[in-house]
Amino acid sequence: MEPDLFTAAAEERQEKDPSNSPLAVRMRPRTLDEVVGQQHLLGAGSPLRRLVGEANGGPAGASSVILWGPPGTGKTTLAYVVSKATNARFVELSAITAGVKEVRTVIDGARRASGGYGKDTVLFLDEIHRFSKAQQDSLLPAVENRWVTLIAATTENPYFSVISPLLSRSLLLTLEPLTDEDIRALLRRALTDERGLKGAVTLPDDAEEHLLRVAGGDARRALTALEAGAGAALAKKEPAITLQTLEETVNKAALKYDRDGDQHYDVASALIKSIRGSDVDAALHYLARMIEAGEDPRFIARRLMISASEDIGLADPTALPTAVAAAQAVAMIGFPEAALTLSHATIALALAPKSNAATLAIGAALEDVRKGLAGPVPPHLRDGHYKGAQKLGHAQGYVYPHDVPGAIAAQQYAPDALKDRQYYTPTRYGTEARYADVVEMVRERLRGTRE
Repeated sequence: MEPDLFTAAAEERQEKDPSNSPLAVRMRPRTLDEVVGQQHLLGAGSPLRRLVGEANGGPAGASSVILWGPPGTGKTTLAYVVSKATNARFVELSAITAGVKEVRTVIDGARRASGGYGKDTVLFLDEIHRFSKAQQDSLLPAVENRWVTLIAATTENPYFSVISPLLSRSLLLTLEPLTDEDIRALLRRALTDERGLKGAVTLPDDAEEHLLRVAGGDARRALTALEAGAGAALAKKEPAITLQTLEETVNKAALKYDRDGDQHYDVASALIKSIRGSDVDAALHYLARMIEAGEDPRFIARRLMISASEDIGLADPTALPTAVAAAQAVAMIGFPEAALTLSHATIALALAPKSNAATLAIGAALEDVRKGLAGPVPPHLRDGHYKGAQKLGHAQGYVYPHDVPGAIAAQQYAPDALKDRQYYTPTRYGTEARYADVVEMVRERLRGTRE
């Protein structure tokens, strides 16, 4: 049997008996107007509107689409809406479990459906970045000949993860993370909608805020948690989903932490100050609070990258690469596994030797520039590659450092007004101690006072 999720028969069964479907599936938008968030993709005349035929009053016979965005932002939903609007068969594959054989099976089925029944097929391929080049190549004939309308989803940059021929034949749409207000709208709709909870329970403000933290911008996670909380409340014959019920059901402590208020900034500040102070245990505590409260892991990773340069710098040159690698890993894997990566980076930064010399150096340089201390670039450093540069004296007298012993030439690099300024003062901590000796030697050679 064809490995699809929403064949016509499956859709019919779901519509006849939707009660057995998860809340996230039951609440899946049926039209683009029901989609929450992604308004930049849903305006009048937008590519998605044209794809479903709204721009000209009929199905668009459109090109294939690649949807790029974080988990839970509506990639599957948009694909489903397109298939419903165009009355097409909807076939879903995951690149994690599917291979070339499954792709060919779907394509063959699409050709039969088109030829025998005149019905188009929308193939939704989740996590296309996990397909190899050869596997992605297998999609090209179907896309080129429009045997299927391919809607591929990826959480990774498609310019790096999708082959160029497929990318060039597809429309790339970027989905933005859902805001708390987007998630709030979804929750409130699910509480009252006939396809959802039909008003069987209510959701107090504190419980709603907790669900927003748990969701972390992921619509599917939010609706799954709401369904679990509603089931527990109804089992206890309670009219409302209380915060306590959610804590018990969703297994997340409702920390006093507002991602848009003082606690958000206070806890983030405490994390960075604990790292700066080399208190690894306190840093891990604040990291755990942020994780449990549903903080965006990318926000935490950004703070760690800043800390690596602001408070560690060249005292440990591996700190910034560690923080950057953590940010990249977090973007690729997400929670819950991202907690391990953030812990790894936090411990490394907290225990690293500390130096704010790089922070002070750029601060002093910026202060001088803002005061107007700049001046023209010395003539021997100016660009001498264009016609007429020699007549202006540009690049004349420049000494190529690689032509002299030690590759440090005695010449002036800074403008005249700043030739004696020294911004970088290295510490004697960690690896930066080596720079303290090197920088003085370099400055002496530049001045010509040392051989």
